[in-house]
Amino acid sequence: MLEHTRLSHASDGLQAKRAVDSVASFSDLPDLLLVERTRGRDTRAFETLMRRYNRRLYRIARSILSNDDAAEEAVRAAYSRAFANLDRYEPAGKFGSWLARLAFNEALALRRHSPAGIPLAFVQQSSAAPGAEAPDAVATRQQLEDAIDALPEVFRTVLVLRVVEDLSGVEVAVCLGLNETTVRTRLYRAQQRLKVDVARRLRSEPFNIFELTSERCDRIVAQVFAKLHSAPPVASESR
Repeated sequence: MLEHTRLSHASDGLQAKRAVDSVASFSDLPDLLLVERTRGRDTRAFETLMRRYNRRLYRIARSILSNDDAAEEAVRAAYSRAFANLDRYEPAGKFGSWLARLAFNEALALRRHSPAGIPLAFVQQSSAAPGAEAPDAVATRQQLEDAIDALPEVFRTVLVLRVVEDLSGVEVAVCLGLNETTVRTRLYRAQQRLKVDVARRLRSEPFNIFELTSERCDRIVAQVFAKLHSAPPVASESR
C-alpha cells in the first residue's frame, strides 16, 4: 500500500512537471500552432499570442492616438475582434500582420468616434518603473517621443513600425494596407520632418520608444480575458 502511495505521488509529481513544462514551452510554439490551439479555446495559447504581439499592437495604436490609455483600449478591442474572427484568418499571411491590421483599424475607429479629439497624454515618464532609467535617458526618450507625436499621423505610424518596431518595408505595407513605395516615401518624409539630431538619435536608440510596461501588458491580457468571460490562465513563462 505504501509502495502504491509512493508511486502515485511520483506519478502526480511527474504530471505536474509536464504541465509546467507545457505552459513554459508555449512561448516556443509558432503562431500557426498557437492559433489552432486558440481555436480550440486553449486560453494559454491565446495568452502567449497576446504577450508576443502586445508591444507591436500597442505601438501601432499609440502612433495613431497619441494617448497611452486610448492605445491600450484599441489593443484590447483588436484582440477581442481577433478571438471572435479566428476562423477568418488565412494562414497564407503572417498572423502578426493580421493582428497589426486589426489594431490599426481599431485605433482609427476609436479616433473617429471621439469627436472632441483624444487629448495628448504625456505620461511616459511616470509609466517607467522607478529607477529603471537614468534622468538623461528619460529626457532623451521623452524628446524623441514628443518629436514623433508632432509628425502627421500618416508619417508617424510608418516611422514607428519601420524604425522603432524594426519591421521590414513589406511587413509595414501589409500591416497598413499600403504598397512598399508609399511606405518608403512616407518614411523618408517623416525623417525629413524630424530635426537632424532627433533623427540620428532615433536611428541609434529606437527600441525604448513608446515602450509597453509590464503592468500595462498584464492589464491588457487580464482585461481581454475578462471581456471574453474566460478565466485568465495561470501566470505563464511566455512574457
